[in-house]
Formats: sequence, C-alpha cells, structure tokens
Amino acid sequence: MALPVEVLLGIYLGLLTGIVPALVAGSLGFLVRYFTGVTLPGFGVVVLSLSIASVQGGLMGLVEPTIAQSPRLLVAVLVVLMLSLYAHSQGDTLGMNLPHRLSFTSLRQRTLSADVVELVGTVGQVTVRPTGEIHDMEGYPPLSPDLRATIKGGSWKLPADLPLSELETRLEERLRTEHELADVDVSLDEQARATIAAAPPSGGLSRRVPAGQRAISLTTLVPTGLARGDEVTIRAGDRSTTGTVLSARSEIDLERAADAAAAADAETEETAVPDGGERPEPEPSTPNRSTAGGPGRVTVAVPRRDVKPLLEVDDARLIVRSRGTSHEFEAFALVKRAGYAIQRLTVDTPAVAEEIHENPEVQILAARRRESDTDGRRRGWVFAPGLERRLEVGDEAFVVGPEGLVDAVLESGAGGIAR
Repeated sequence: MALPVEVLLGIYLGLLTGIVPALVAGSLGFLVRYFTGVTLPGFGVVVLSLSIASVQGGLMGLVEPTIAQSPRLLVAVLVVLMLSLYAHSQGDTLGMNLPHRLSFTSLRQRTLSADVVELVGTVGQVTVRPTGEIHDMEGYPPLSPDLRATIKGGSWKLPADLPLSELETRLEERLRTEHELADVDVSLDEQARATIAAAPPSGGLSRRVPAGQRAISLTTLVPTGLARGDEVTIRAGDRSTTGTVLSARSEIDLERAADAAAAADAETEETAVPDGGERPEPEPSTPNRSTAGGPGRVTVAVPRRDVKPLLEVDDARLIVRSRGTSHEFEAFALVKRAGYAIQRLTVDTPAVAEEIHENPEVQILAARRRESDTDGRRRGWVFAPGLERRLEVGDEAFVVGPEGLVDAVLESGAGGIAR
C-alpha cells in the first residue's frame, strides 16, 4: 500500500484511539494542578496515554500483525501522544487559572473591562450609556415618550474603580434624582452598557412639600439664580413669611426653552439621512435648574396659616435668605490670604519643641497632651493662650506661621515631626 494512504490511515486510527487518553490526560492535569498546585510530569502523561491507547486498540482489534508492521501504527502513536499532551496542557492551565473559592458574592463583585476605562489625570472614569430600549417596570405606568428618549440618549460619568454592583446603585440614584423617577433598575455589563427599566414620576410636587405646609404659586419678580431648595422670605404688604422654593421659572427661561426646542426641530429636519441608515436622534438638553431672573412664577412651600394672606395680595416680593457660611473655612481662607500656613504636628524630640517656643513668628493655636502615665488616656485640646506648660515630646499641636517658616523651624530641630 502506498505511503500516503498509510499516513492517512494512521491519522484516522490515532484520532479514533486518542480521544479517551486525551480526556484522561486533561482531567488528571486539571485535578492535580487545581488541588495540589503541581504540574503533572509530561513523561507520566506519555506512559499513561500509551497504556490506555494500547488497551483500547486491543479491545478494538487494531493490534494485528499486519497493522503492527505497517507505518500507520507509528503515525497513530504520534497522533495519540499529541492529543494527550495538548489536553494535559489545557487542563493544567485551567487548573491554574480557575479560582479556588467561587461564590455568588465574588461573581457580583466583577469590575469593568479595561478597554472602557478613561484616564483623567490619575483617576479612572467610565462613560455609561444605555443599550437597547428603556423598559417599563411592572406595576407602574409606562414612561412618556419624551422621558424615554431623554434617558435613552443620556450618558453618565462614573468612577471606574468600583465593582459593577456599586456602579449600578450609583446610576440608579442619579437617574432617580435627575428625572424624579418613582423606581428604576439598572444592570451593567463589563463594557459599561446599561440595561435600564424605569417607572415615571408620581406626585412629584406633592412629594416635595414638607408635612404641615402648602404649596402656592406667585407671580412676581424672580431673582436671578433662584433654584429649587432655596430659602426665601415672601413680603406681601405688611406681612412676611418664610418658605422653600419648589420650582421657579421666569419669562426669559420660557423663551429660551422655546428657542432651544425650535432650534432642535430645525436641526433634526435639516439633518441628512444616510442611505440605509436611520435619522440620528437629537441630544437631549439638560434643563437649567436655576432661573435667569425677571418676571415669572414661583411655587413656594409655606406654613398653612400663611396661604390665604399671600393669595389675597398682588405685589408679593421674594427675598432670598442666606444659608450662612462656615466660619472655620472663612478663617482658614483669611489666614492663607495673609501668607500664613496652619500645620498639625506631633512633637518627636525636645529640640522641636524648643524651636517652636523660641521662634516669635510661630504661634501655637492649640495643643493636646500625650497619653497620661496613670490612666493611659489622651487629654482634650487646649487652645492657646491657655497652655499651662510648654510642649513636650509626644504632644500634638496646631501651629501657624509664614508659609515655609514652620517647616524650616521644624527641620532645624533634632528629630523632625510626624504630620
């Protein structure tokens, strides 16, 4: 018989008898590597595969004098060995990469693919976009077409170092806040594609009115920058009352919204539709939550007793109340503006304490003593000039001085500090 035919017959016999040895070699390679962390030696795989193949060939009647003396037997043995070694290599790799502890929690803590992460400076972020249609939630009315289109065309920037479960929770909160949805459910995949199911807002205004108050609408002069949540004082004649803004819209805001809608419609009509394609949807505009000012209408939540007096007047005026500022941050800003810096430090050596006390330009603002030897507790902060004694090793202190001078004073000490 010709040699090519013998080679083909050898490949056929090798594939026929090599399936079982390959399965055994792959399974043993996986089990040994997974449970022991050791790779099964290749010589053992060869001996085991040949043993199984010889037994299988004998049972199949392949070991005959005519076959044993022909080249096809050598080809068959080579095919069996190649199959067994390849299966062993794949099983060993699987045993090395497969996690030893697999739970539903670890499955939920999967993260995003590295291909979708954007680096902004040293911080990674990801842009999440919806995929497919925005689904309705069971038990709720369907979404309006405008709200459905707005959500479908939106995109959201989120941190990329969070697991998918946390990203889903954050996106749900953003959607619920931005669109005042009654309920929302988000599912993310590794490519930052979001599958969203949402329920439309229900009772948006009534949910924002505090208990015991009423919402009234007034036609008045709207201050520029007024937004929902601002505290205002309403003056109507000789009567004044305080309230919380629920919504505000001026005539300028209405004109801008109308112009934006007309421009969007015109742009949509002028956009050419490519052959075989679909008309691109216009990007949704984000509503401005603050007003442009001028004549308009404001809805305010006021106490129940003030509703009737306010509705009886025509010249109500709004005065925006200050929410106050943080005096601590204001003090820090004034200190920095004057060219000084405030630092917190822990005294490590007596030389550091000596340098602080001897320099007239470095002042101690507050100090906290080290732990007491008797009860093992650290005392509270004492503010200067109420210090009854000098700083000692182990004390914490806030010091102030010209920028750079405090560091120079501390470096001149013999031990440094722990900031």
